[in-house]
Amino acid sequence: MSEEALDEMAVVSAIFCGKDEFHLIEESAQTGLVYSICTAIDTDSGRKTLNLTFHLPPLYPHIPPDISVTSSDFSRNHCHELKRAMLSEAHTLPPQPMVHHLVTWLQHHFTGLITTRNSLGDCSNTADSKAEDTWMALLHLDHMRSRAKYIKLIEKWTSELGLMGRLFVGRPILILLQGTKESIKEYIHLQRTVKVDVDSSGKRCKEKMMRVLCEVPLTEDFKRISAFEVKEDLSFEDLRREFDLVGSMKLYQEFVPLLQ
Repeated sequence: MSEEALDEMAVVSAIFCGKDEFHLIEESAQTGLVYSICTAIDTDSGRKTLNLTFHLPPLYPHIPPDISVTSSDFSRNHCHELKRAMLSEAHTLPPQPMVHHLVTWLQHHFTGLITTRNSLGDCSNTADSKAEDTWMALLHLDHMRSRAKYIKLIEKWTSELGLMGRLFVGRPILILLQGTKESIKEYIHLQRTVKVDVDSSGKRCKEKMMRVLCEVPLTEDFKRISAFEVKEDLSFEDLRREFDLVGSMKLYQEFVPLLQ
């Protein structure tokens, strides 16, 4: 990583120094820096929060950062539009550290960006409605060596992406998700690309053995889950009971016995 990127991160972490405002996710000479900033936005309906994740490639700032925007206060479509606006702004800037500029730019232009999005008309609202249809996914994790940190990161991502479901920690380890298709795909992308665990030598590593067992629209055969919860130290019978409690026995019967 360039000294410019590291110096900028030190400044940004000092500015966003409140509880849970700044979180370093990854630091690697091969892939760059990944960190998130939780920032407050003043709106007509009160103070809202946005979670901004910046991926700074090794050649940053000569190459703009990749950006992810999530929030439990706004729809996924609003977050997508804000991300697109920030990326567009990033490509207009000279090759110098720009993360703090992008955060303050978003804070200053937020109302106009949301107003523009809301004024696109009925056709846009119809498209948004389709995009917000609920999907479900079942993921299988091979192991968790650094269990506490791994679970905390999963809870953070599901909260930011507005996903409901369960993390079942036992044998097997399963993640059941419900939310928009885009949110689930973003979660799977994070799960596969961010260093979430440690290897046998204690070195941080990515999740290379995760399997997506299913990823489909939520049908009437399944109940909607109203929260994301972690269920630890489950026996196989406990796991079966938990799937039954959340109305997902069809998933259990189709996939879980094959993992025994």
